[in-house]
Amino acid sequence: MQAATSTARGRRTIRKAADSKAVEWGARAGLVGRGVLYLLIGALAVRVAFGEGKREADRSGAVGEIAAQPAGGFLLWTLGAALVGMAVWRLSEAAFGAAGPGGHKASKRALSGARAVFYGFVAYSVLAFAAGEKGNTSSDQQSRDITARALEQPGGKWLVGIAGAGIAVAGAVLAVRAAMRSYRKHLRVSRMSRRTRRLVDVTGVAGGIARGLVVGAIGVFVARAALEYDPKEAKGVDAALKSFADTAAGPWLLALVAVGLVLFALFSFACARWRRV
Repeated sequence: MQAATSTARGRRTIRKAADSKAVEWGARAGLVGRGVLYLLIGALAVRVAFGEGKREADRSGAVGEIAAQPAGGFLLWTLGAALVGMAVWRLSEAAFGAAGPGGHKASKRALSGARAVFYGFVAYSVLAFAAGEKGNTSSDQQSRDITARALEQPGGKWLVGIAGAGIAVAGAVLAVRAAMRSYRKHLRVSRMSRRTRRLVDVTGVAGGIARGLVVGAIGVFVARAALEYDPKEAKGVDAALKSFADTAAGPWLLALVAVGLVLFALFSFACARWRRV
């Protein structure tokens, strides 16, 4: 009986911590951090579209851009800490459910858990670079390395193919949900002015569709790597973005998607202000 009481008390304590202001502000800081990364990736992609970019248009390029600024080390530590806040928030959602309709569904909690792992990895990579580790590997190399290891496993071709298809579908879902303005259920829309709602919709729809296109393109390349049994076909964010310039629309399509990513960054900043946490 005493053990059960202690366990229940411990759960209440953990739940109270998950609902604390610290987790809320960590989430909002994390959304700002996400916005900073997308802003830099989008800006780098715009420069690539017009032949001026020298850094990869991905997370490694964004981190390198920050590090090159005055007080770059401090900025990286700040960004890494913000992303830790994002990871902790998503972890609390996985454990106790998210705010909003259906937040306690098992599928939503599992998705939050996956996001917690992803942002935990991103935070670790930023903080490791800030601490002096120079292994800031590009997303393209990471994608090729992971694909190569997966292909070496029994049934690796099927594993990679399914993963690629799943990523492509996820990209399509992101784009469709953005077009349908599904994000509104997570925002305190009633607290926005009419003009602010319009601006949030522009950034949320255009930015979400652009992000979905990039994720979908990555999935297609991973699936192609499985079909051709060649890990070199797998691409990360940088190469996926540059692939848009190889279409009939040329660099203008890349520029359009890049601007979309900048808009998604602005949407992330809006989420930091009005998101229900």
